[in-house]
Amino acid sequence: MTNLKVVALVIGLLAFYTLIANAIPQVQSEVPQELSFTGSVSAEELVAAGDQLYQGAGGCTACHGLGTRAPNLLADEAGTGLIGARCANRVAGEDCKKYLHESMINPAAFVVAGYQPIMPDLRRTLSDQQIWALVAYLQSQGGEVTVTGADLATAPPAGGSGGAAPAAGGGALAGGSTDPNELIAAAGCTACHKLGDQGNAIGPPLDGLGARRNAESIRRKILNPRSDTTRGFEAMAMIMPPTFGQQFNAAQLEALVQFLASRR
Repeated sequence: MTNLKVVALVIGLLAFYTLIANAIPQVQSEVPQELSFTGSVSAEELVAAGDQLYQGAGGCTACHGLGTRAPNLLADEAGTGLIGARCANRVAGEDCKKYLHESMINPAAFVVAGYQPIMPDLRRTLSDQQIWALVAYLQSQGGEVTVTGADLATAPPAGGSGGAAPAAGGGALAGGSTDPNELIAAAGCTACHKLGDQGNAIGPPLDGLGARRNAESIRRKILNPRSDTTRGFEAMAMIMPPTFGQQFNAAQLEALVQFLASRR
């Protein structure tokens, strides 16, 4: 009887904890859904798509949600109004649409005073149509939406940051190269991480990373940045994009992991 009670208790506990585990929401890497608008797309459709991107897979709220890491785009900023109202006054000679688009593909050109240049070129993770949908959504926050189907058909201009970035998805970064330095440059890692004499100390340095993490831990961190956070960098935990698993192919990911693991 004692053995039966022990077995029943074990089974009961296993069933209880299995139920609890299944009730916990699972963290997954959300990939921005591709858009397929035509030239006749309406402003309402663009705004709705931009809203979904901004609030979801685009990851915008990780930095722009509180107005601490980056300006809060959905609230008043220092008395200048919502982003749709203040965007036309940010840069002399540039209207709202041009300013917002340029700030997404060449973010280092327009850094708001008081904030660090941590925003990556969005062409690394989003398509041209997705970026224009975000522009339309931000224009709708207190301003007039002027994005049209004609803008979606226009390739982004080559900016001062080195021209057009690779298309997002499926190992397109760095043209499929497995050179770790090219991958780090294409992914914009040094926007937040120090590597040698390059980069910013917003996130943990890449130098010496192999002494702090093994290859498995580095791989897990790249694929799921929310998996664990280096002590002292908790405030920056949500900045790293969760989409590198879709941007790197297997060979690129392994080349980068082994390179970082060798940095001791």
